[in-house]
Amino acid sequence: MTAIWGFGIIRGVRPAFIEQLQNAWTQSNSFLCVGLDPTLDRFPKSLSRDERGLVRFCSEIVDATQSSVCAFKPQFAHFAALGLEDALVEVIDYIHKTYPHIPVILDAKRGDVGSTAERYAEEAFVRYGADAVTVNPYLGWDSIAPFADYEDRGVIVLCHTSNPDGGWLQEYPVDDPVYLRVARLTAEKDTGNLMLVLGATFPELIGKVRQEVPSMPFLVPGVGTQGGDLDAVLDLGRSVDGTGLVINASRSVIYASDDDDFSDAAASAAHVLANKMEIVAKN
Repeated sequence: MTAIWGFGIIRGVRPAFIEQLQNAWTQSNSFLCVGLDPTLDRFPKSLSRDERGLVRFCSEIVDATQSSVCAFKPQFAHFAALGLEDALVEVIDYIHKTYPHIPVILDAKRGDVGSTAERYAEEAFVRYGADAVTVNPYLGWDSIAPFADYEDRGVIVLCHTSNPDGGWLQEYPVDDPVYLRVARLTAEKDTGNLMLVLGATFPELIGKVRQEVPSMPFLVPGVGTQGGDLDAVLDLGRSVDGTGLVINASRSVIYASDDDDFSDAAASAAHVLANKMEIVAKN
């Protein structure tokens, strides 16, 4: 299935997600993904705390960091909780029109079955025009299949997450833990548009999954505020061709400053991270 974006408006056809990602790795020479998690009460005084301020904040972050990234990742709840879904559409459209080589990952962690899963897939790829979306595999493959049917879009499956209590379920049973079963199932079903989410706070588990799936790309959150080990992620997580990582940083970049210099501070933070990834990756 090929996505036609918009409600009666064709916004244009974009390359397949994995192709976009490979091109973005080459162009940026960086694994960095900047997460867009706008929180109104952290905006500088110069920005209004409403829809226009939110769009401006995200757009300025995008402009400031675009040269350092291989992807952007807006977090759905940070828009939807405010009733600002239209702002999310506007931000994604801005990225596509201004930086068409950079893919957009919608972090929504959807998980349901049947017609509900089909509508969630339509929401992500048609309403919002995302290039990829995160999904929750708890309900099994039939909760993921409606997303994967959009062959030109990316589907990024939660495998082992960065939060401290993720192992409560994901690491059991010990002899065949859930996270490894998710990795194997995803690899078995992959036709070229699937990825896995693996938290940087558990780099040794990233290494175990990489042994199971040597080529599939990983979305890796948790290297910024959560304190994940970037060097270990790069050492254990790269795919057989030396790429295969989309390493997300959100708050440590977009809130590098709460003052009017927020975009300059974000640019500096992103540049430092991207350079560190580049230097470590070449060692």
